[in-house]
Amino acid sequence: MAKTTRRSPTRAERPPAFDLRHFLDSAGVARHITTYARSAPVFSQGDPASDVFYLQRGSIKLSVLSPRGKEAIVAVLGEGDFFGEGCLAGQPRRMATASALAASTVLVVEKPEMLEKLRTQPDLAECFLAHMLSRNIRIEEDLIDQLFNSSEKRLARTLLLLARYGKGGYPQRLPKLSQETLAEMVGTTRSRVNVFMNKFRDLGFIDYNGIITVNSSLLTVVLHDS
Repeated sequence: MAKTTRRSPTRAERPPAFDLRHFLDSAGVARHITTYARSAPVFSQGDPASDVFYLQRGSIKLSVLSPRGKEAIVAVLGEGDFFGEGCLAGQPRRMATASALAASTVLVVEKPEMLEKLRTQPDLAECFLAHMLSRNIRIEEDLIDQLFNSSEKRLARTLLLLARYGKGGYPQRLPKLSQETLAEMVGTTRSRVNVFMNKFRDLGFIDYNGIITVNSSLLTVVLHDS
């Protein structure tokens, strides 16, 4: 009996990669699309949690306000990110405020619709799981960064994350951010951010004249051991 050899499928034979954006844009998904001007709130801390959001274009800031009125920025999201997914795990109210850092387009899917699609569409469920795992890893990295790294290194890492390092070519322009906002994200003072930004610019790691442009060479600050 002749031995049968299994062969790997050729590129032409492989099923096409799952296109998340195309799926969410399809007529079979009950959703609506909303645009937000810069600084406009998407939802506020304490609001009922009833929808899942998918960022199609722009940039979204997630921030938390303490009982004493102190704001902390917990994440800045870019195109292709989900947010507001806590409602899927039974979160009754928003634990953070989401607002647009730049003009943004957001696709809104109601909780029951999202739960139904996750049950019936394995490709979507796999993509969403990858998103959640990536978000969890990012939170762990942020905690380690805050505990062990200097404010200069934390600022460099924040700028690289905002530029979505590893997901495109360089240099990358960032949404317009104030030094106060960067200081809140990094956990330091505006004056320290100003010193580091000028240093990064002098070393050629960034271009900074109101608009921030990040060069891949900024990674050397993160990798450098003091």
